[in-house]
Amino acid sequence: MSSRTKPEKILEVRGLKKYYPVKSPFEFKRRYVHAVNDVSFHLYEGETYGLVGESGCGKSTLGRTILRLEEPTAGEVIFQGRNLSALSRKELREARKHMQMIFQDPYSSLNPRYRVGDLIRESLVIHRIGTKKEQTERVIELLGKVGLQPDAYFRYPHEFSGGQRQRIVIARALIVQPRLIVCDEPVSALDVSIQAQVLNLLKELQEEYRLTYLFIAHDISVVRYISDRIGVMYLGRIAEEAPTERLLTSPFHPYTQALLSAVPVPDPETKQEPVRLQGEIPSPLHPPSGCAFHPRCPYASERCRREIPRLKEIAEGHLAACHLTDELPAERPPQ
Repeated sequence: MSSRTKPEKILEVRGLKKYYPVKSPFEFKRRYVHAVNDVSFHLYEGETYGLVGESGCGKSTLGRTILRLEEPTAGEVIFQGRNLSALSRKELREARKHMQMIFQDPYSSLNPRYRVGDLIRESLVIHRIGTKKEQTERVIELLGKVGLQPDAYFRYPHEFSGGQRQRIVIARALIVQPRLIVCDEPVSALDVSIQAQVLNLLKELQEEYRLTYLFIAHDISVVRYISDRIGVMYLGRIAEEAPTERLLTSPFHPYTQALLSAVPVPDPETKQEPVRLQGEIPSPLHPPSGCAFHPRCPYASERCRREIPRLKEIAEGHLAACHLTDELPAERPPQ
């Protein structure tokens, strides 16, 4: 993200919740899966915000709910000064030109019965942008931008490799010139060498088009490479948020420490003692009272069991949702 005195806040998420109803034929009371549970954060124009956490913590659901691919249960999503949660269907269609999504599995997100050119051009047709000739020229130009030959326009998705298909998905997201792109684990299904190529492509396109990314992933090394700030998610909530290097070198939340200690260090002489967590990950259908992490936390107190911690700033731009912030200085808890 380029340095500016006051970067524009392009997206603000306030108290966002997404609950899924679950009803058993043997139960009279309807229960809910708390997939996203009171999440708040913001993105500045031109930055990349990385979102990490264990599988099932609600990362992908959060991204889909922000774009209203899933309807939120509660909360607000403010994009370019407009509350997306309050927009009508017509207004939302107009807003979708400015926000797009790159899905985890490129093959399942591409209709195999359509040629690549038609798949990319579809958004221009829906939003009535340009003539057919102008649309075709725009698609071919964009195929070149993402590293594909012009003849890709006339071919089908099954004729491409996984990395090439992800480039097609990126081109489809860029075709309407959005300002925000939600990247839902866009490289997790690719080989390591291809991952690097796609990540470099995303960074180049961000510089050229001044894009803002919400980058969802579970691979810390990938998130470190591309992100300006990182949010750590646990059981539907943000546990910690900080600029990338600060989070990786000075994690405060016990869950963040455990997550980072599990990352292999490519140096046989470096000995790193992993933080071992006790117990199983709680179910989002029956989230624990108080702090969701307290059943596995080595520092849990009675207060943690009864009171939900709020995100609190412990240093400039560094926030943590942990009761230890009230008891210790802005340093990591004792190891």
